Amino acid sequence: MIDIHCHILPKVDDGSQSMETSLDMIATAYDSGVRSMITTPHCLPGMFDNFAGDHMQRRWDELYEAVHEAMIPMHLYQGMEIMAFDELPDFLREGKVWTLNGTFYFLVEFSFREDPSYCKKILSSCLSAGYVPIVAHPARYYFVQDDPSLVYEWYMMGCGIQINKDSLLKRNGYRAYEISNSLLRHHLVSCIASDAHGRDFRTTDLDEIREFLIREYDEEYAYMLLEENPSRILEGKSLVGYTSLPY
Repeated sequence: MIDIHCHILPKVDDGSQSMETSLDMIATAYDSGVRSMITTPHCLPGMFDNFAGDHMQRRWDELYEAVHEAMIPMHLYQGMEIMAFDELPDFLREGKVWTLNGTFYFLVEFSFREDPSYCKKILSSCLSAGYVPIVAHPARYYFVQDDPSLVYEWYMMGCGIQINKDSLLKRNGYRAYEISNSLLRHHLVSCIASDAHGRDFRTTDLDEIREFLIREYDEEYAYMLLEENPSRILEGKSLVGYTSLPY
C-alpha cells in the first residue's frame, strides 16, 4: 500500500514531534503493509510556514537518512498538505511549495467552514495553471457535510479526492463517517490515506482500513484506493475510477 498523506516529518507541524516518533510511525506503517509514504507536512501560511527551501530539504534529508540507518525498507517521497490561499497557483508555478513527488498533483486542504465559492475559485485556478488538486479529507469539512454535492462538482472538474481512514473507522465523528461512505458509494473517492499525526492516535496503520474496505465494499475497490491511484499519483499518471454518481 501507499500512504499519500501523513505527518511524519518531525518537528515541523502538529504531527511527529521527534525523530523517534517518526521512525515508530514509519515502522508501524511498514508492519501494516505500507511500502511507500509521501511526507506531507502542513503548509499553512502564518502558522506552519513550511515552504520549499533549504530548511525543509534538510529536515527531509535527516528523516530519509534516519530511516536508512534504522533499516526500515520504506520508500519516502516529498509532498505537503497545503492550506488553500490566494497565491497558491503562483506558488505552485514558482516551486515554492512541494507537489506530490514533484508531479503535477498536490495535496490541498480548506478551512472546515470555508466558503464553497472560494474553494471552487482556488481549485479552478490551480487546474488552469496545469496542476491537479488532491482535496484532503473533504468529509471532515462542515460545509461539505452540509452539501456533499460539492465533492461531485470538484471531482467532475478534474480534482482527486482523498478520504482519511479514521473517518471511515468512526474516529472523526458520525457525520464524517456517514459522508465518507456516501462519497465511496457515489464513486467520488480517488484514494484513502492515514493523515497520521502520531504513533498512538491517528496512526499510520493502514491494514485496518484495507480490511474494512474489503469487508464493506470489495477487494478491487480497496486496491484502487490504497494502491493503484496512490501509485499513479507518485508517477504523475491519470487517476482511475468507476463512473461517478451525482447527488
